[in-house]
Amino acid sequence: MRRFDFLLGDSMRLALLLTAACLVMSAPAAAQTAEGPTRTFTARDLFGLRQATDPQVRPDGGAIAYVRVSNDIMTDRGRSSIWLVDPATGVQSPLVADENANLHPRWSPDGQRLAYVAATPGGAPQLYVRWMASGRSARVATLEEAPSEIAWSPDGKLLAFTMLVPDPGRTLGAPLARPAGAQWAEPLKVIDRLTYRADGQGYLKPGHPQLFVVSADGGQPRQITSGAYDVGGGIGFDRDGGSVVFSTNRAKDWERDPQESDVYRAAIADGALTRLTDRVGPDEGAAVSPDGTKIAYTGYDDQRRRGYENRRLYVMDRDGANKRVLTGGLDRSVTGPQWAADGRSVFVQYDDKGVGKVARVGLDGRLETVAAGLSGSGLDRPYTGGSFSVGKGLVAFTQGAPDEPGDLAIARGGKVERLTRLNEDLFAGKALGRVEAMAVTSSYDKKPIDAWMVTPPDFDPAKRYPLILEIHGGPFDAYGALFSTDDQLYAAAGYVVVYANPRGSTSYGEAFANEIDRNYPSHDYDDLMSVVDTAIAKGFVDPTRLYVTGGSGGGALTAWIVGKTHRFAAAAAQKPVIDWTSEVLTVDGYNFMARYWFGKMPWEDPEGYWKRSPLSLVGNVTTPTLVVVGEQDFRTPPEEAEQFYQALQLRAVPTALVRVPGASHGGLAARPSQSAAKAAAILAWFASYRLGTP
Repeated sequence: MRRFDFLLGDSMRLALLLTAACLVMSAPAAAQTAEGPTRTFTARDLFGLRQATDPQVRPDGGAIAYVRVSNDIMTDRGRSSIWLVDPATGVQSPLVADENANLHPRWSPDGQRLAYVAATPGGAPQLYVRWMASGRSARVATLEEAPSEIAWSPDGKLLAFTMLVPDPGRTLGAPLARPAGAQWAEPLKVIDRLTYRADGQGYLKPGHPQLFVVSADGGQPRQITSGAYDVGGGIGFDRDGGSVVFSTNRAKDWERDPQESDVYRAAIADGALTRLTDRVGPDEGAAVSPDGTKIAYTGYDDQRRRGYENRRLYVMDRDGANKRVLTGGLDRSVTGPQWAADGRSVFVQYDDKGVGKVARVGLDGRLETVAAGLSGSGLDRPYTGGSFSVGKGLVAFTQGAPDEPGDLAIARGGKVERLTRLNEDLFAGKALGRVEAMAVTSSYDKKPIDAWMVTPPDFDPAKRYPLILEIHGGPFDAYGALFSTDDQLYAAAGYVVVYANPRGSTSYGEAFANEIDRNYPSHDYDDLMSVVDTAIAKGFVDPTRLYVTGGSGGGALTAWIVGKTHRFAAAAAQKPVIDWTSEVLTVDGYNFMARYWFGKMPWEDPEGYWKRSPLSLVGNVTTPTLVVVGEQDFRTPPEEAEQFYQALQLRAVPTALVRVPGASHGGLAARPSQSAAKAAAILAWFASYRLGTP
């Protein structure tokens, strides 16, 4: 049977894989009907998951609004609603929950109103304000484009936001006059902007995000900034309400310097601009102190053009004078500065060895961690992340665990309390894979490498299990001991799963991250092989059933690994980079990647690009390798995956190509049915191969 399967045409092999995926997805429903509920995590459970995101504390600390995200099995999409929680009792209630996508809740300074964004299915997102006393909401303006980065003025009279201002774009030649009633093809699209497409958005609409203000009681939005420059990076009002601080790059060739931005102030009366920072590097996230005398922001000096730099917390006077760094002694990257109510400290978020934390930083630089265990909004893999908000006497944040997605928690009086348990009913009676830390020492230079192991729900150390090495992307990113649908589905299928933060991962300091600066892939390979060796040494892993997968940078490393070793029975490279020359010339961020990850253009150093490309090793590959990519991936475009697939076909290496319809790079697992089918296809591929078996 195995030989017959090997001789099948690739289209037939792929059809069988996707049929298997559908069978795996449908099995839980059949089991629930005929045999009762299953006790392990299943593909269908993806539709039942809920998580808390974007918590916002009312200024007086008496209530917390947050966005609850749940999955709709009928539309196969996430649905977001805004909920309200009493931090004293934990009682919660829906605030804005309907068929719309309701996002970005922001309290007015007096806590009597809540601004938010709502998007009807298929419609343009609009800005609303809800009057809490009456329970009524009103749209404050009719917007042609989606608003973002909402901020209230101190007196509660105005709302500031950013919004795209379209421009007609360039034309070449005069179009022909169309006869009345004629049905002609679409007109030509002429592109001359350096940044013209983005993953998750596709080809960008011509124009620039600009700063606007509108009456919080409703009215006509007024544009404050203008020009061929993008505005963003966080916005906030000065305390007198007469101006707004924000970030932008207004240099002549700003698009060619993607890491550059400065903090500016714009006067609401006439749009007059004042530049507040002027160094080489990004300055953003500006937050004005409660008394209006200081501005906190994050950034770094970008003189070295390295692959990774820690973002540091800075404070300056209102006029841009007396700039000083507050986290110079912290070898970690910080984000999201928010002032304490007394103006004597600033709260920031950072990752430390795979753990998301919130810290209070005094104006003297003294740092105190107030919360840990933050969890991000991605569910398929255990990436670090999360969000927080500060109110009177407490910090609200999204807290996760290996067995639970992000819930709402608060830190108050030195104690942490979880307020929601959104998946308690879903997980009741289910046994999940157990996640445990695993100490690893790299075979290359004896560096300690943080790793984790997920064991099947019915794990018995006396038995032998197949193993999946799952690799994170980025490559400047990090995993943690957090919930992952992929890992739980793999564990439920009987696999031991290991994942790690090899050199190049963030949250371990600049030196550790930059070990792969212009040197990727390299000894991160050795780190990952050491993870596998450590797992095998425990005695319950079957060395003839080792498998490897990963996405993005993890996909590139998967392709690199099968070119360096034959120890894996099968592999699945998800959204990989295969040839760095073609990648940097087709990626959406091409003005960044070549400059910061290589230092030279492909035509200046073709050998250097080729040496780091998995395609250079494809002549060594014998491992059966599945290749997975989203059809709308603009980060590692489908052409990368298809190069690898076709190269493997030319070498007669068993392979198949899975294209995920409509999926972007960041959205490969955004739709629950596709996330489940992708995991099922990978499991079906792995189940077909074992070392030493034809």
